[in-house]
Amino acid sequence: MTTPVAPLVRPGRVRGTGHEVLIPAPADVVYGLIADATRWPSLLGPSVHVEPLDFDGRTERLRMWALVGGRVHAWYSRRVLSPAAGRVDFRQESPTPSAGVVSGTWTVEPGPSAHTRLTLALDVAADGGGAGTETERGAVDDFARAMLEDVRRAAADRSATGGASLSLSFEDSLRVNGPAELVLDFLYRVGDWPGVVPHVGAVRVVEDAPGVQRVSVDGSAPGGPTHTGEWVRMCFPHAGRIVFKQTVPSPLLRSCRGEWSVVPDERGATVVARHGVVLDEPGVERVLGGGAGLREARAHVRAVLGDAGVATMNLAKRHAESAVRMLGARPLPSRGADRVR
Repeated sequence: MTTPVAPLVRPGRVRGTGHEVLIPAPADVVYGLIADATRWPSLLGPSVHVEPLDFDGRTERLRMWALVGGRVHAWYSRRVLSPAAGRVDFRQESPTPSAGVVSGTWTVEPGPSAHTRLTLALDVAADGGGAGTETERGAVDDFARAMLEDVRRAAADRSATGGASLSLSFEDSLRVNGPAELVLDFLYRVGDWPGVVPHVGAVRVVEDAPGVQRVSVDGSAPGGPTHTGEWVRMCFPHAGRIVFKQTVPSPLLRSCRGEWSVVPDERGATVVARHGVVLDEPGVERVLGGGAGLREARAHVRAVLGDAGVATMNLAKRHAESAVRMLGARPLPSRGADRVR
């Protein structure tokens, strides 16, 4: 449970807040989770995607997407890593909408009874004269508390189990004798999948920004029960990528994320489906039955997600190759600009 630090209003319309949590894990484990932001989408619920841009060994610049107040927000962040001091200082180079510029510090230090104290101090400043409402600033605080709680759980799991046994990453690939643009077009238009992709039922798509999709999917594995999955998808057409994260994980999973990647060549394209999951160990027997363990859970998840990904890639392949045959192999125009901003 996180402990709030009393709000502090600083001169120049800057409001400071802080929260801390005690974690039953060594300080180096906790600091490692804070320092490696590229792993946050797998471990921390609010984090959707992180793109590293620059790193000189101490200072790094990142492009980050996260769920804040129920919407996907994006910003650039500059961070300074100080492992000897147990600190990571950061400042947004562009503000989250309405809330203003956020800067702050993660601090890792020894706590009582073999615990580590993790503190997140935030300054939320007005940007360009817009201070943001208390509701919007409150969303930033909720985001911070959720991040701290997820770091606590991830560090405790890693300390207790070594972490690797709960994680699983894999990929499948397929050759396509058709334009990469059409493969990506099929994968992008997830709203058209019902009635086409067998494991997909009703789909609801909301775009918070061009190429930033929040998707609700009613679907099922072959022979399995129907369930509703909630996803965020980040679409990068010029890079041939769609990055996705399940924001309401399915039973058996603590987190699930991945990427569609389409690599063109002179004769067509290769499409790759990548997945990375963190298993929910307490849910294994509940989902798979008594006596099931992590080995069975890993095999089950690999089969279910892999089969669904391969089925979708085969449909994208058919879409691209059928269009080429219909048009006598004439090249088709791309659907346009890079969508994620």
